Amino acid sequence: MPSTLARRALMALAAMLPAAAFAHTGVDGHAHLGFMTGFLHPLTGMDHLAAMVAVGLWSALAARRAGPELLWGPLGFAGMLLVGALLGLQGAQIPAVEPMIAASLLVTGLLVVTRWHVPGVAAALIVGVFAVFHGLAHGYELAEAPSAWATLSGMLAATVLLHLTGLLAGWALRSANAWLPRAAGAGVAIFGVTLLAQLAQLA
Repeated sequence: MPSTLARRALMALAAMLPAAAFAHTGVDGHAHLGFMTGFLHPLTGMDHLAAMVAVGLWSALAARRAGPELLWGPLGFAGMLLVGALLGLQGAQIPAVEPMIAASLLVTGLLVVTRWHVPGVAAALIVGVFAVFHGLAHGYELAEAPSAWATLSGMLAATVLLHLTGLLAGWALRSANAWLPRAAGAGVAIFGVTLLAQLAQLA
């Protein structure tokens, strides 16, 4: 039964990949941006959602015990996402934003699969590097928006929620079930490879 469920989950994930192109916030020429738009975007953009949940999953699965160690990855991601968004709002031009977002899915997926344990600061740095590019993508889109700060606040709130979702799921599964989080991590990594391949074709 577990193998059947895992196979179905992976098949559903694979079916979603071709349709899950980069979905970023540029909506209605910025006419309806606000807190809820920012909040809903990471929940509907598959690249962002997968990366943020995977960071929470990895943090829970790799932690040796409950405590502050669980928060280094999520806090590093959220903090550097904000830095990237602020840079984007200021118009900072940094290359390879979309490839780095795709690479973040590959790396975080592999981190979930391997449950690689690193010191807290290192965990924050690993995911933080990629979070800058997630933030840049949002910042570029919001640069001309009159409600950019409200939208950014909503995006950060959703980011924290997604990290928390990953943390709770990872903690619940770290001892009870080994195959399900690994299958989820593999799905995220495959998603990243798919997006990198699509970008290579467009280049």
